[in-house]
Amino acid sequence: MIVFTLDVVMADRKISGKELAGRIGLSQQNLSRIKAGKSKAVRFRTLDALCGALDCQPGDLLKYVPDEGVSQES
Repeated sequence: MIVFTLDVVMADRKISGKELAGRIGLSQQNLSRIKAGKSKAVRFRTLDALCGALDCQPGDLLKYVPDEGVSQES
């Protein structure tokens, strides 16, 4: 599964959800859903805005975590 590490990057940059949401034109509620991993999808436009506002790469915001119940065999 892919998870967002937005909260970690925001803490590193010392930026609040309110400030970040204002910078990228997203509601605080939608930003909170992304941070909490409750969003099923994120638009590339939103990802682009997050990377621009946080001066980071998409890989800084996303992390792959294997599902425990899924076999990794070839």
